[in-house]
Amino acid sequence: MAAPGEELYQDRILDHYEEPYHRGDCPDCTHVHKDANPLCGDVIRMELRIDDRGTMKEIYFKGDGCCISQAAASMLVEKFDGRHIDEVKKFTAEDMLELFGARLTPNRQKCCLLSWRVLQAAIFSPVEVKGIGDRG
Repeated sequence: MAAPGEELYQDRILDHYEEPYHRGDCPDCTHVHKDANPLCGDVIRMELRIDDRGTMKEIYFKGDGCCISQAAASMLVEKFDGRHIDEVKKFTAEDMLELFGARLTPNRQKCCLLSWRVLQAAIFSPVEVKGIGDRG
């Protein structure tokens, strides 16, 4: 039997898994990073459009994996869409587990933290421009 309030977390997790926030490609992305969880094969790719002031104008994710990794990515993208990268830098692994809400075993915590690790890296991973000219 689930602990009090646990069903609420489970419903929220399922909602994010079944109807993820900003799953897909980011138009005109400026930063991108992709990583995987070698234990289970979950994969997350984050694409961001960051303006000159450090505001994440758009964040999108793509990925494959378990309900936890994909729902966590959706929650994270929803939380930081339109926010400044300094907020991401201050957001800890513990904050991510709290955002997710449900209690997780150590191995499942790795699934939850995958998108957090990817977003932390993405803000430092500008897209390389191929060819000459600007991206407008």
